[in-house]
Amino acid sequence: MTCFACLGELESEPCGKLSAIFQNRYEGGMKATVKWVDGAMFLGESGSGHSVVMDGPEDHGGRNMGVRPMEMLLVGMGGCASFDVMSMLKKSRQEVIDCRCELEAERADAVPAVFTKIHLHFLVSGKNLKEAHVKRAVELSAEKYCSASIMMEAAGVEVSHSHEIVDGV
Repeated sequence: MTCFACLGELESEPCGKLSAIFQNRYEGGMKATVKWVDGAMFLGESGSGHSVVMDGPEDHGGRNMGVRPMEMLLVGMGGCASFDVMSMLKKSRQEVIDCRCELEAERADAVPAVFTKIHLHFLVSGKNLKEAHVKRAVELSAEKYCSASIMMEAAGVEVSHSHEIVDGV
């Protein structure tokens, strides 16, 4: 088995890097670096050492070889909310087989083309899932835990959430 923190061989327990990642989750601030590559392409690196390529469409000087920066915000928000929902479902001993968060966003017509509405729809499948647990996990993420979602709302974005339990997501 592989340790997801260092990608080395997992012995009996994860290496110290994993606990350090979680320990630093709420401590102080965060850092990131974004470096221009060429055209409309940029390489972003998180403070935890992960990289992502961002690029624009060809009609804006890019080569369409990476995610758009505004898409990154949307994906990050979905990741944050999904992390919360899955954590709560695991704690409530729900046997989740799959969880997907589909996001749809609307943007302002004028520059700056900020998000005006974002909807997160969770599709969850598993064994004997309880509707009340899934509903509560989505609600708690939206109202209390998802920093990205709550930050978007504080910025004036209309954020909504829904969920469904499905067979074989």
